[in-house]
Amino acid sequence: MGVAMVDSHALQLVMATSKIQDLTSNYLSKALSNKGYSSISPATLSFLSALDCGINFGSEIARNLGVSRQMVAKTVKDLSNKGYLEQREGVGKQKQILFTHQGELLMADARLLLAELDQHLANAIGKEHLGDLVNGFSQLEAVLSTKLNNEG
Repeated sequence: MGVAMVDSHALQLVMATSKIQDLTSNYLSKALSNKGYSSISPATLSFLSALDCGINFGSEIARNLGVSRQMVAKTVKDLSNKGYLEQREGVGKQKQILFTHQGELLMADARLLLAELDQHLANAIGKEHLGDLVNGFSQLEAVLSTKLNNEG
């Protein structure tokens, strides 16, 4: 006896957006590696994309990513050794985490690559349709965020 599975647009959206994120991250990490940036994995890009351009703090990064402060400290140390981040004395035990010049170049190149990808997507499906998709996903995010906040 099988269990009936209900078809769900939400499930289809989750699966499609996850695949799109994976494909985009893999594209970016490969393209950035080809540009000479060392050790740029999709996980590294995900971590770096969570940082602000200014001053960051480990506890804030951990909260935003839903990971431990120890994981953030380990990742920051690794990315500092690779020349993308630096740590400075902050307030109390909190160290300031900032992009180095090399880290800023990396993020600028990532954005340029994404802009090139925008052009490719616009050529493939149409600029207006791409804009409609982006707006639609923003609306879905707002609805889901409201639902989560009302139930949590």
